[in-house]
Amino acid sequence: MPACNMRAGHWYDFPIRQFGLTAESCMPAPMTVTEILDPQCVVVPLVASTKREAIDALVDALSLTGRISDASAVKKAVWERELQRSTGIGEGLAIPHGKTAAAHGLCLAVGRLATPIEYDSIDHKPVRLVVLLVSPPERTSDHIQALGRISRLMTNPAFREQVYAATDPAQLLELFRTAERG
Repeated sequence: MPACNMRAGHWYDFPIRQFGLTAESCMPAPMTVTEILDPQCVVVPLVASTKREAIDALVDALSLTGRISDASAVKKAVWERELQRSTGIGEGLAIPHGKTAAAHGLCLAVGRLATPIEYDSIDHKPVRLVVLLVSPPERTSDHIQALGRISRLMTNPAFREQVYAATDPAQLLELFRTAERG
């Protein structure tokens, strides 16, 4: 079956039957964490003693890879979102996130903390893993989809414990790849 060129317009703009396509073949593939996670943005161990230090370190990792144009603007956007309500979602996980024009597309950085930190999480447990998500303001749908994908992966207790025990960036990245294939 022919592939659908999503860049040419919306899937419903195509004469679908004429080209032997189905609506489903023209829909974008589901997003995976590893598609948007640059291996250089996986930090194990992440050395931080506060949530601000953890966020700043992960933003700096994005900056070093050129995925963002202004680290200060990204830190400000993420911290403003954090002040609205803690992104410590429980079970040792925090997903700080923000939207800013300084992001060159959907950007993800992951840090497995060297020592769990207080994060004002909803379950009052310390955070062991911080997954930072940053996107341009116009990518709201993708931003929400990525947050959901990360949350779904992390609901598996066995996977979560493996991630928390990762000893290096390559191992953590491979755990995500394996979980997304399965």
